[in-house]
Parts: sequence; structure tokens; C-alpha cells
Amino acid sequence: MNKLGVHALVWEKGWSHDECARAIANSAAVGYDLIEIPALDPRSIDTAFTVKQLQKAGIGATSSMGLDADTDISSNDRDKEKRGQARLEDAVSVIRDLGATHMCGILESAFQKYAAPTTPEGVKRSCEILARVAEKAAASHITLGLEVVNRYESNILNTASQGVEMCRRIGAPNVKVHLDVYHMNIEESDIGQAIIETGDDLGYFHTGDSHRGYMGSGSIDLAGVFRALVKANYQGPITFESFSSRVVGQPLEGILGIWRNLWEDSHDLAAHALSYTKVQLKAAHEAQNQAKRSRLV
Repeated sequence: MNKLGVHALVWEKGWSHDECARAIANSAAVGYDLIEIPALDPRSIDTAFTVKQLQKAGIGATSSMGLDADTDISSNDRDKEKRGQARLEDAVSVIRDLGATHMCGILESAFQKYAAPTTPEGVKRSCEILARVAEKAAASHITLGLEVVNRYESNILNTASQGVEMCRRIGAPNVKVHLDVYHMNIEESDIGQAIIETGDDLGYFHTGDSHRGYMGSGSIDLAGVFRALVKANYQGPITFESFSSRVVGQPLEGILGIWRNLWEDSHDLAAHALSYTKVQLKAAHEAQNQAKRSRLV
């Protein structure tokens, strides 16, 4: 059964003690199984305090991050590559100490809009470094999720098939594809088919909608998305991600282009997303079972 999670930025823009405590408590109060903790700066997370809050709330954690231009492991700049590997390994250590199960996000390149295409050498270097990071992550039973994002946030992984190919090149069993419906809605020709074809390489999934607001109020065929997840027999985490200018601050506000207030009430948004997800998963499973129930006597 899928663990259902919510991104911490639904609740808070930072991770001070007060923000950490509120985000975790709110996630648990709504009924989520886990919270996704952003780790753009891994060393800013007080792991001991966070673990206490997670234990108090009785929920688990995953984490997400993105490299910046100065730590871009696909840059062909050896100094940046070294800094990028160190940043990723720092994040693995933090996530290990949190007891988190997954480290996802834009791990393979910088989280930015590029002015030029990637290069074969850049992809090769990124794969080599991620293979080394994956070895460290495996020792702590952590899965790395390479997030497939739109063309304005990376120049390496923009489609699910590219994510699968990169995982195969890395060749580590704990490196999986991280898909996100928001990005798939921009880049994929057929979202459902892309999910199914990703198959066993899919290790983490973000739900949301086309405008990153309330689920079901945008233009994505979410019923089709959940049917594809069930058809693919995906058993990993499903985490709701939504951003609004009411919460998100810099630098993400600028990187992601969060210029509108898409919702006012975080609790209402998160509760709706959880119930919506449960209903859609139930409907998808029932659709899958229709064939068994439609046999002739």
C-alpha cells in the first residue's frame, strides 16, 4: 500500500524549530503518513529536533532537494562537481539521521533554467557521481529519486523515458525515477502511458495539478493518472506538492515562478488533497478489478 505524504511547503516556508514542529504536527493531524522535508541546505536542518517531532506525531519522512549552479554535477567543471557530490553526500547523512526513506528532487543537475543543452560528457559525469552517492545512500537504506522536471528547471531529465535511461546508466538498485504530474503535464505526450512504461523504475511520485493549487481544480486528468499508477503496480510514496505565494519565500518563489496566491488555508488544501487521493486510488483499484467481476457465469 502506498504511503501518502505532503510537502512541508504546504505549511511553512522554512525549517526553524517552530516551523518544523507546526509542519509535522499539521501533517499528522490531517492524516498523512509522511512529510517531505526540503533540504536545499541540508546542514540547516536540526535532525535531533526534527526526529523528536516526527516521533511525537507518529509519522515518517522523506526529503527533497536540488543542486544549484555552484554545485552542478553535470557542469563539466571539476570544482563544481566536487562541491555537488559533497552537497549530495551531506544530504544523505542528514536524511539518514532523520530516518527518512527517500532523497528525491533535482539531484542530477542544477535546479535552474539553462541557456544551453546538456552535453554527453555532462550526463556521463552526473551518472558517475550519482553512482558514488547511491552507494553511500544504500548503506543507510535510502532510495535516491531523480526527479523528471520541465525544461525550465533542468536540461537533463524532462521526460520519464529519460529518467529511466539515466537510472539504467547509473545501474544502482536504489536509484529510481521520481515523477511529478505538474511537470509531466508540460512535457509528456501521454502521462498515463509514461507512468506505465516507467514501471519498476518508478520510486517516488508527486501529485498536484496543472496550476499547483487544489487537486482536481486544474486541467490534469488525475483519474487517468491514478489508474496508470495502479496499472503499473506502483507501491511507493505518493506525496502532494502545492505552492502558493502565501507561504513560499525566496529563493523558491523566484526559481519556481510562484507569483499568485493559489490558496489561503493550508489545512483545507492538504485535507482535500488527502481525501481526493484516497478516493482516486480506490476508484482506480476498483476499475482494475472490473475485469474479474465481469466474467460470464
